[in-house]
Amino acid sequence: MQGIGNDFVMVDTLQDELPEIDIASLARAINDRRLGVGGDGLILMEKGETAPFKMRMFNPDGSESEMCGNGIRCFVRLLKDHNHLAADTVSVETGAGTLNLELKPSGLVTVDMGIARLTRGEIGMTGPSDERFVEQPVDRGWLGTAVSMGNPHLVVFLEDVKAIDLRDAGSRLENLSIFTNRTNVHFVQVLSRNSLLQRTWERGAGATLACGTGACACAVAATLTGRSDRDVEVQLPGGSLQLRVAEDWRVFMTGPAETVFEGVWQD
Repeated sequence: MQGIGNDFVMVDTLQDELPEIDIASLARAINDRRLGVGGDGLILMEKGETAPFKMRMFNPDGSESEMCGNGIRCFVRLLKDHNHLAADTVSVETGAGTLNLELKPSGLVTVDMGIARLTRGEIGMTGPSDERFVEQPVDRGWLGTAVSMGNPHLVVFLEDVKAIDLRDAGSRLENLSIFTNRTNVHFVQVLSRNSLLQRTWERGAGATLACGTGACACAVAATLTGRSDRDVEVQLPGGSLQLRVAEDWRVFMTGPAETVFEGVWQD
């Protein structure tokens, strides 16, 4: 499945139970774009404990991610398509907490992404736990703003994001020592008060066409630093997402999700 170019291998364990396997090894193999299916992540659809369903997401390097914004839209689309969901609203457990989603008549999916976490302690950073990391030096004279949407993000605003060497800059910032478990990295160009242009280097995945939680973090960072209004379109290489940042920093994300193909993995 894919959500604005962010693609995932989805496994419906409600329909076909997984055998006892090493999920990290499976994620590395199945996400390989030359030797496997190819994807930005492996997502498991499971029964929830406190909500009807649970999403688990594994990066191409085998590490498990707390959340994935584009992935969870694909998740709820697949729930509906596989007849696990009668209503158009659902709650889903994730590593970042339980999220509420709504399928629109247009086919788009709106996700209540929860309240953005803005302090070092909530993000997973060294330093004073109650301090915000806003417009602080990170590298090459760049200033970064850190936000957690259940997973860590570093947002750097630039005049021209297309000029950046994403692999070099992204991989270096991903591994900054101030982040206790690495971070996702986003370079953002402000086009207007209601439009942002984003390029992303994802933790454990590298350069991707889109990042939903990252788009949320970019909208929050732009609002926090006075660069945008609270309703903003975030343009990514794979497409656009609509974001709304509420007064309490709760973020609502709306975007597409679709199935590309289905098949059988032979181990």
